[in-house]
Parts: sequence; C-alpha cells; structure tokens
Amino acid sequence: MNRAFSVAIGCDEAGFELKELLKRHIEALGHPVEDFGTHSLEPVLYPDIALAVATAINAGHHRLGVLVCGTGIGMAISANKVLGIRAAQAHDT
Repeated sequence: MNRAFSVAIGCDEAGFELKELLKRHIEALGHPVEDFGTHSLEPVLYPDIALAVATAINAGHHRLGVLVCGTGIGMAISANKVLGIRAAQAHDT
C-alpha cells in the first residue's frame, strides 16, 4: 500500500529544470508537493529557499524535502542551520 506524504521542494536557478522534473515524478507517485521556488531561471538567493523548505519540514508541514542547486553543497549547508534538520549532498545515484 502506498501511503502518500507531502514533500517540500526547492531550488536555485541552476536546479530549476531538474526540480520541475522531480516535482512531476513525485506527484506521479501520489505525493503532494509544495514548491518553494524558484519558479524561473532568474538568479535567486538559494539560502532563502533552503531555509523555507527546512523550516516547513521542521514545523511538520512535510515529511521530507528535496533541494536542488548547482552543487548541492550550499543548499545542504543552509538547510542544516535549522535545528533538527539533516541535509546531505547527493551528486549521483
């Protein structure tokens, strides 16, 4: 049985296209997704997005989150500043 849970997702401009693909895939698996941005290829401050995703998870609004950026390092560092959040860089399968 597939038990749906909500997922928070966010990215910077370098991860925008991959985030859009991942979002559709997660939704196709039956999980609702809240998209914290970015919503275009325009430059953004990735720490703000990582903080928003991590804070939403920490508050119990989502079970887990996905952050996508050019290297993964900055997003993980930013998310890990939220007490109780553990983010790691995953650069391949």
